[in-house]
Amino acid sequence: MYVCSCFGITDQQVKDHAAAGACTPRQIASVTKAGTDCGSCVRTIQGLLGRGACPRRELLEKGDAAAVLAADPLSAAPLPERELAEAA
Repeated sequence: MYVCSCFGITDQQVKDHAAAGACTPRQIASVTKAGTDCGSCVRTIQGLLGRGACPRRELLEKGDAAAVLAADPLSAAPLPERELAEAA
């Protein structure tokens, strides 16, 4: 099922990115662009992400931003590099 019609993002893609550590709609948007055009998919993305445990969020709450970046080295990369890395 398509979640984001603007960029052709499916619910499975959102779930895959969530399994890889994306915990918020903003993190999903930084990888897929979903939610950055008309915004009508943001609530659906929130629903797919749920309120489950998020290791990256827990590290941030503890003030350990370095561990968050170490857990996902692409999180500090500019968007085009992320997209290239995912395509590989």
